[in-house]
Amino acid sequence: MDRALSTPPALVPGSLAGSPQPVLRTPGGLSLRPWERADAPVFLAAYGDREIRRWHPRRPASEEQVRAWFDGYGEDWRRERGGHWAVADDSGEVLGRIALRDMDLDDGTAEAAYWVLPAARGAGVASGALAGLSAWALEEAGFWRLELEHSTRNAASCAVATKCGYAPEGVKRSAGLHDDGRHDMHLHALVRDR
Repeated sequence: MDRALSTPPALVPGSLAGSPQPVLRTPGGLSLRPWERADAPVFLAAYGDREIRRWHPRRPASEEQVRAWFDGYGEDWRRERGGHWAVADDSGEVLGRIALRDMDLDDGTAEAAYWVLPAARGAGVASGALAGLSAWALEEAGFWRLELEHSTRNAASCAVATKCGYAPEGVKRSAGLHDDGRHDMHLHALVRDR
C-alpha cells in the first residue's frame, strides 16, 4: 500500500537496487557475496545439519527449490526487500549464510539472520559476518536499526548477537514455530549512532 509520509524515507527508494548487490569483505577475511547457482548443493546440504534444522524450520527440499530461492533472493534485492549473502573464506569455500530481511526503507529498519556450517562453527564466522554486514548496513547503506531474533533456547545465537553489539530488548512470547513446537523468541537490536 502506498502511503504519504510526513517525513522523508530513511533510505531513498532505489538507493540499494540502483546498484548490484555488493560483495562485502570483513576485517577477519570473510567475503559476503550474493548466492550463485553453483552454491545450490552446499546450501541444500546445510539443511541436513541437525543444528541448522533445529533453528531454521523453513528449508528447501531439493537443489531445484534452492535455485528458486536464489532467484527469489535476487528479486528481494531488486525490490529492496532483502539481501542474502553466502559467507565464504578466502578460497571461496562457503561457510554459512547471512541475510537482511524485511527491509523497510521508510523507517530504515531490517532484520539480520544467519547460519554457519558445522565445520566453521566456533571460529568467529557468525560474529565476523554479522559485524561486517551490520557495519555496511548502518554506515554505508543508511539503515538506522537492525533487529535480530532467535529462540530463547539458542544460546549460541544469543552470544553472537551480544558480541556484535545487538542489545537484548526483550522476549516475544511464543513467536516462533519450530519443529518441536512454539518457542519464545529473544529480540536484539543494533541502532546507528546519529
